[in-house]
Amino acid sequence: MVVESLLYEKLTKQAVRCHICQHRCRIDAGGWGKCRTRVNQGGKLFSTVYGEVSTWRRAPIEIKPVYHYLPGSYALSLGSVGCNFLCPGCQNWNISFAQVEELSTRTTYISPEESIRLAVQYNCQGISWTYNEPTLWFEYTLQGAKLARKEGLYTNYVTNGFITTEALDKIAPYLNVFRVDIKGINKKTYRKIAHITNWQQILEVIQRARKKWHMHVELVTNIIPGVNDDIGSIKTLAQWIKSELGSDTPWHITRFFPHWRLSEVPPTTVKTLDRICETAMKIGLTYVYIGNVPDHPRNHTYCHGCGKRLIERWDLDRVICRIKRGKCPECGEKIFGKF
Repeated sequence: MVVESLLYEKLTKQAVRCHICQHRCRIDAGGWGKCRTRVNQGGKLFSTVYGEVSTWRRAPIEIKPVYHYLPGSYALSLGSVGCNFLCPGCQNWNISFAQVEELSTRTTYISPEESIRLAVQYNCQGISWTYNEPTLWFEYTLQGAKLARKEGLYTNYVTNGFITTEALDKIAPYLNVFRVDIKGINKKTYRKIAHITNWQQILEVIQRARKKWHMHVELVTNIIPGVNDDIGSIKTLAQWIKSELGSDTPWHITRFFPHWRLSEVPPTTVKTLDRICETAMKIGLTYVYIGNVPDHPRNHTYCHGCGKRLIERWDLDRVICRIKRGKCPECGEKIFGKF
């Protein structure tokens, strides 16, 4: 379904500038944005993916991964097609890099109203826009978030954080969780992984979500050997999280597996992940997790006061939470999150 974009600027000679993501594409009449989901038709900018769903399922919130917001709950998870990054190891490349011409074979139309009905029907406590970059789905997710709020469902963006501040501010009043893939903390890493140079704006958006809008923020960094596993950069990123977001911000360090255009890169060793986790905790981060390693002890949540295991996660769909009124039942230490 094609709808007019909510955030764009009209320029001269029917050109427009998109203000949905930080590419801020200048698009001439008849042209497309870098994401290949927005087109200029006669001097107006349109989204071509409104309601076009490529994937949906009922999924545990832990799969996102989100560990400190209603653990054990389920969210209706929906994705469309397209992305504003070009990550060579993308796990969902078949939908993230799909062309708009493929919509008829890749997607099914689900209205915002129907998505809420499905969430309720399948006994979900929330709704999550995921699988591809939800920012490109902005008009659809905004309407869905408004309806979810009325229905009492929580809302979650699984995003690369490349949204503009204008778009963030528009949806933020209806968004509970902002789960961001943060690739690293330098130009070299973002250029190699995402093919962008203005990566600092991502950090600004994450800070804005946490500090201005008080959203629940969790971060994920997929550790790719030889790309973003340098311990010096890891320390810098951990220090930034601690100083700018807070030491209680959950950080998921996930294991990379060879995929797509990075099929020749070896998997991250568990030893590397353990070293990064230990480094981040020494710097002062309270909740550091290791992902994509089944049965690893750092899949669980521990009290930072007494060390008691508070949340057990087995296969991510079997969760045991012992937190009582936001505190450790053993020592009374306050635990960050919503439980």
